[in-house]
Amino acid sequence: MKAIVKASPERGAEVIDNHPEPRVGPRDVLLKVAAVSVCGTDREIYDWTPSAQAFKLTLPVVLGHEASGTVISVGSDVTRLKVGDRVALETHVPCENCFMCRVGDGHNCMNMKIVAMHLDGAFAERVAVPENVCFVLPEGMPTELGALLEPAGVAWHALQRSGMAVAGSSVLVSGCGPIGLLLVQFALHLGATEVIAIEPNAYRRSLAEKLGATVFAPGDQATEYITEKYAHRTGVDVAFESSGAAAAYPTLFEAVRREGVIVGVGHPSRVVELDIAQYINKKGITLRGIFGRRLWSTWEDLVQVLASGKVDISWIVSHRLPLTDLGYIVDLLNGEANKVLVLPNADPADFEPALASQAQA
Repeated sequence: MKAIVKASPERGAEVIDNHPEPRVGPRDVLLKVAAVSVCGTDREIYDWTPSAQAFKLTLPVVLGHEASGTVISVGSDVTRLKVGDRVALETHVPCENCFMCRVGDGHNCMNMKIVAMHLDGAFAERVAVPENVCFVLPEGMPTELGALLEPAGVAWHALQRSGMAVAGSSVLVSGCGPIGLLLVQFALHLGATEVIAIEPNAYRRSLAEKLGATVFAPGDQATEYITEKYAHRTGVDVAFESSGAAAAYPTLFEAVRREGVIVGVGHPSRVVELDIAQYINKKGITLRGIFGRRLWSTWEDLVQVLASGKVDISWIVSHRLPLTDLGYIVDLLNGEANKVLVLPNADPADFEPALASQAQA
């Protein structure tokens, strides 16, 4: 089958036309991949940045982890899923035996493996995955939309970690990549009085503004705006850092009010200095982090909201592509692109001629 494989610890990844078929273990299911949403982590892995190296990938490995598909085969010990089920994938594979798993925190398993890092991912026509990372899509939800649940779940988990404290609150979102934009959308849906977004990319600022955010570029007087407008409260109530930029944190700690909450979503590439006495002790700010999604409360709550029809996240997809060179996709992400969906089993001829030739190259 065709697949995108990271074979060596250096920049790049290769499209393999004759990659071996997945091996289906007793507790695995085999999926025909419908769609894979491209993540910023895929770009990090392609470029082989220090952030990517920190995940200690098991190479070679098929990439692609934000995925959906249809079950076409099941292992001998599979009990919950059947052929024909449409599912979305959870990226974190819990062991189900460690302390964290036993107390209900399997999303932070002590022996965790990650799809497309430690076992093969979904930039392929088919993928074998453990049954326990499959979320069955509700009837009526498009299978393609399932590929967006994993990243949307990160945004929803961040809201959960804030205590779902955005209703009637002022919110700051630092970084308007796809997850930051979803945070803007979700916070406004949940009743935030204002969402202020800080983003260096003009294209992404325009998307945040269309959603209803008050937007600023970094260094464009966002702190001054907050200080003046929310002087009586000493700042905004809640802030989310979704850019992974270490330089963003000083702005957040200045902008958030006393006894406010900051949730770290992006992974900074360097150590962030923090004045504990000034901000944590004296100002009383609560700093929380997230890693992935809670299993399975994040998924259940998010899907309930989306299934209600009151929130539509399909707009976040800017490009749909056949299975093609990852370098080409990375170049798209560096320009005016939002979420890119790869459709591994689509006929390249169904795409624009330039994309079809790119996929067949």
